[in-house]
Amino acid sequence: MQRAALALASTLLLLGAFAAGAGAGTKKSSRAAVPGPLGGINLPGLGSGSTPSDADEEIAVARSLHAKAIRVELAWAVLQPDGPGALDARSLVYLDRLLADASSSGIAVIALVDGTPCWASSAPAALRGSCQSDGRSAASSWPPSNPADFAAFVGALAARYSDKLTALEVWNEPDQANEEYFAGPSKPQRYAALLKAGYTAIKQAAPGIKVLAGSLVGSNGIFLRELYAAGIKGYYDGLAVHFYTLTLAALREFRAVQLANGDSTPLWLDEFGWSSCYPEQKIQEEQACVTPAVQAQNITNIYRSLSRTSYVASDTIYKLHDGRNNQFGMLTDSGARKPSFTALASVLASPQRAPSKITLKLRRAGAHAVASGSAPVGDYMRMEVFKAGSLRFRATFTLDRFNNYSLSLPSVLGRRGLRVRVYQEWTGRAGAVQKRI
Repeated sequence: MQRAALALASTLLLLGAFAAGAGAGTKKSSRAAVPGPLGGINLPGLGSGSTPSDADEEIAVARSLHAKAIRVELAWAVLQPDGPGALDARSLVYLDRLLADASSSGIAVIALVDGTPCWASSAPAALRGSCQSDGRSAASSWPPSNPADFAAFVGALAARYSDKLTALEVWNEPDQANEEYFAGPSKPQRYAALLKAGYTAIKQAAPGIKVLAGSLVGSNGIFLRELYAAGIKGYYDGLAVHFYTLTLAALREFRAVQLANGDSTPLWLDEFGWSSCYPEQKIQEEQACVTPAVQAQNITNIYRSLSRTSYVASDTIYKLHDGRNNQFGMLTDSGARKPSFTALASVLASPQRAPSKITLKLRRAGAHAVASGSAPVGDYMRMEVFKAGSLRFRATFTLDRFNNYSLSLPSVLGRRGLRVRVYQEWTGRAGAVQKRI
């Protein structure tokens, strides 16, 4: 999962200044009345001990959530631990069942392939010496010495599951600073080589399977531009992204970089979410903790906000189960349903409703007027303050972890005769709320 991309800002960022005239218009998000993204969830995926009964249970839960898609990790190190050639028989029994169950249930499968086996890793010798076949050791985060080994592996997967895989995602978070998933030097160039080799092999084996590049966490486009320079265009059907903080803003920013570089392929939001670790913790996996109720509310609002976004092909929440050290799941680590489970099932069944409305309350406090309220999660907020018919102040700000805000307006504006308008950038002024004081 993404550990750091954008930092959640619970403080207000005041960007406006006093102005005599009307402010510039706000660009609206690209939205159209089109079929929405494939909404779904990240499932546990392949582990060294995965069984067919695990697969049955996972797909049964996905059905109960009304998931249109699932994303699962297929660790190369687990599927091919001993060398090139044959795939691990026990792992294939699980995978055969999982994909058969998903196919019979009409659920699309996005398979993330990562985790270099010990025999193929380009890691330094010291790391390879302690490498383990479960794909969890440091050597597995290094890309293979020979991209052709990876190409042969994903080509074999594509041939075996040509009618059951919707998409194959090439690696996980190569731009992640912690290097837990893609370590070593020259990352853009080495990832581009891996992608090109994998794409060619997959398309030769099963042209209908979509190849996803990226799984990028950085929305500013720096790494993406380096990938373009390394020649990735033409070697993917979509770009996978993992945006946990300001999800909608990150999608919009990333899309702008794509279009500026002549790339209109769809985005696959393969990971996003919130940990229900508040109040026991404040930060987890470098993300702000929320309450179980806020987690459920956020899930509902993000899926609704994305339901008519033409350039997002899939949105799969992270994840089904809480882990030992995080609470991003819809189920606790003991299997109990959290409020987020009910919320996800409801919104996946019917995502087309509007997200929560913005609220606004104005009051006087000392020499200031104070504007406060709440809004849907996911994007920057805008405030505009008018006096005597003229725009006099504007601000850009973010919500706190509970999706609330409170701004003390500059005292020079006075406490009376003000009209205040608040809106989210994703919806623009069409979704604004305004009040007078």
